[in-house]
Amino acid sequence: MTTSLRSKLAAIALLGGAIFPSAHAAGPVKFGLCYDISKIYVAAVPQVAQAVKDYADLLNLRGGIEGHPIEVTLIDHGNEPQRGIDCYERLKRDGVMVFDFFSTPVSRAVLPRIMQDGNILVQPLVGRGDAVDGEVFKNVFPLAPTYWGQAANIVSYFKKQAKGELQGKKVAFLYLDTPFGREPIPVFEALKRLERFDFQTFPFPVPGNDQSAAFAQIRRFQPDWVVLWSFSPLNPISFREMQRNGIPLERMVTVNWINEVDINNFGAAAAKGLKRSAVVSGGAEHPLVQDILRELYDKGKGNGDRKLVADSYYNTGLAVYSSVFEGVRHAVKSQGWPLTPEKIRKGMYSLKNYDAKGFMPPITVTPQDHGGGGRTRIDMWDGSKWVPQTPWIADYTGLVNTLVKANSAEFAKANK
Repeated sequence: MTTSLRSKLAAIALLGGAIFPSAHAAGPVKFGLCYDISKIYVAAVPQVAQAVKDYADLLNLRGGIEGHPIEVTLIDHGNEPQRGIDCYERLKRDGVMVFDFFSTPVSRAVLPRIMQDGNILVQPLVGRGDAVDGEVFKNVFPLAPTYWGQAANIVSYFKKQAKGELQGKKVAFLYLDTPFGREPIPVFEALKRLERFDFQTFPFPVPGNDQSAAFAQIRRFQPDWVVLWSFSPLNPISFREMQRNGIPLERMVTVNWINEVDINNFGAAAAKGLKRSAVVSGGAEHPLVQDILRELYDKGKGNGDRKLVADSYYNTGLAVYSSVFEGVRHAVKSQGWPLTPEKIRKGMYSLKNYDAKGFMPPITVTPQDHGGGGRTRIDMWDGSKWVPQTPWIADYTGLVNTLVKANSAEFAKANK
């Protein structure tokens, strides 16, 4: 090859690279997961992180987000607020604009910095319940129902089961005595006055292993329904106490924090009839989960134990981040590169009845509502899998929104 020909080919290659940049040359979209993967939330958070990284890898195999590769950085904060703040500051310096802490105390600790810096906080099922108010928390996106909304939807289910009349029915609220456990009580109290049912609370102390005193009181109360507000490893203890006290498990509805591991630790057959407040579809049948299994795990490229794929917590992470990545995709497509937090915020408002093709309740994000609509449904364990008992619903929304606005107004007043 002559020197002249080499020069011409080099010039063509250089020109082609300028006109047709490779996908690898495109700047990455960076996401920061500062999670508790070692202490309090180890029963759930590792599966959530596994799902996020799996979905990022799947999308990267398909070209990323509008040609930009996804980078997910996972750092352990051990549920310690200061470590969460340190993680935030470190990743912020690395160019991350979208953060997720999956911890109420850590999310609350980092919130002032997020709001001051204008970065994006993804906050599903943790943190401040009133953060769904987008007019106050402009850069916070829960993208999931609040615990207040879950409580309201559970009462709506009870009302339908009682053929529209709750007066005289008894509802027992069994909960871990922490801020998380106490959070939905104002909604239950308000609905008790509205629907005229008998409502009593039954706390059990941290760490939650001894629930016998609470159940002795519940047995005397003789409730029509028991609502359990607890967290994964404590759930089988509650189920055994139900059994020991002769209360049919069919009368119990749990908050969303229950998964197949909990069921198996109690006994899959024995748990038949148990119900939960669901925020995502269960099981591995959905095409998105099947794609991950086929394109990653069948090729030895998964980010964790294959047996945890399609676990309820795995599916929760997959559902949330299908929304996050879709919102960012719209931001890049409609507003162009480079991304900014403001572009991402506006991109989230493109999520209209988005359900990842039936994988989750349809969410619509607006400048007023960053939760997406607050829909949940009741699922029942049939001995081998979760079976939907209701459609996705959001009920008593006026009451819930009043509580949200009252709390967010207090926050706004205190943070002028």
